Amino acid sequence: MNDVNAAKAGPADRAAAGPFDVSEANPVRPYIDLGGVKVLPRDGLNLRLEVEEQTKRIVAVGLDYADSTLQVQPFAAPRSSGLWNETREQLRQQILQQGGRVEEIDGPLGLELRAEVPAVVGPGGAAGVRLARFVGVDGPRWFLRGVIGGAAVDDADAAAQIEELFRSIVVVRGAAPMPPRDLIPLTMPATPGAA
Repeated sequence: MNDVNAAKAGPADRAAAGPFDVSEANPVRPYIDLGGVKVLPRDGLNLRLEVEEQTKRIVAVGLDYADSTLQVQPFAAPRSSGLWNETREQLRQQILQQGGRVEEIDGPLGLELRAEVPAVVGPGGAAGVRLARFVGVDGPRWFLRGVIGGAAVDDADAAAQIEELFRSIVVVRGAAPMPPRDLIPLTMPATPGAA
């Protein structure tokens, strides 16, 4: 792996504007605690947990907001290097192998992939394409990956709202040793009112 792939990637103002490490987050804000990530509630936000069938473990957090979707996954990462540059290239290859189209652009969150991914669309199961943006940010000992769909793919207002939602996420890496690229465990949110 060359040095360019190992470099940390993301907005220069990440520590100040997010996504945040738990050590950088405002402790008095009323976050929804999902274990590996915390999400700031807001009007119109719907939250879904994506569960792996066989293991029943939560593998992603889905957020529906501003006529868009944002799927996030937090991963353990090395202290001194990042994962987004390498992960972005792997995603590019996967999309191309599936017959999709992909381009890399320098977006508001740093380098991202804009893709047309082959997908089943419509009630009859017709083949089509799904438009998606793949974003990623390397933080201290973690990497946060996001997949953006819906209006935020090509509508500037929706995109700004989803990008702000992504940047408001807090990653809770924890102190336990974890191999790089392992999914940081996600959990069900605590029931409101439970102590």
